[in-house]
Amino acid sequence: MAALVGEMSWFCCGNAWGPCGSTGRGACGTCNSGNYQHAWPNASAACFTITRPDSCGVNMTRRGCGFRHYTTNLCNGSRIGTTIADCGPQTDLFCGERSCCGSACGSNRIIDLTPAAYSVIASLSSGLRPCSVDTV
Repeated sequence: MAALVGEMSWFCCGNAWGPCGSTGRGACGTCNSGNYQHAWPNASAACFTITRPDSCGVNMTRRGCGFRHYTTNLCNGSRIGTTIADCGPQTDLFCGERSCCGSACGSNRIIDLTPAAYSVIASLSSGLRPCSVDTV
C-alpha cells in the first residue's frame, strides 16, 4: 500500500463540537467537526490551484468528496479512517514546516482532520503531528 508522509493538523467545520463553534460545511457541503472527516489538498482542480502541494514537492493523487483515507500518527502508531469533506490544508503556506516526536518526523501539511478524528489519534493540544496517509 502506498503512503504519503507529512504532517497532519486539525480544523473546524460544520456544527459546534469540542473546541469549535459553528462554521461552514466545507467544499463538499458535508463537513462537520464531530464526524471522522478530513480536508485534502487535491480534492479537485480548483482546490489544487489554491493549496499547491506540488510547490513544496508533494505529489498527491486527486481524490474527491467522500473518498476514504487512512491516517497514521507516526508518534504513537494510532490510525483512523476518514472521508474527504473539504479542501485543504493550504500546503504551499507551510513548505518546509517540520514536526517531530522522537525520530519520527513529517514535513509539509498534507491532511487536515476534523477535531473528532484528530482526537482519536492525537491530542488536539499538539496541533501538528507527523503522519502517513494511505493513498490507494
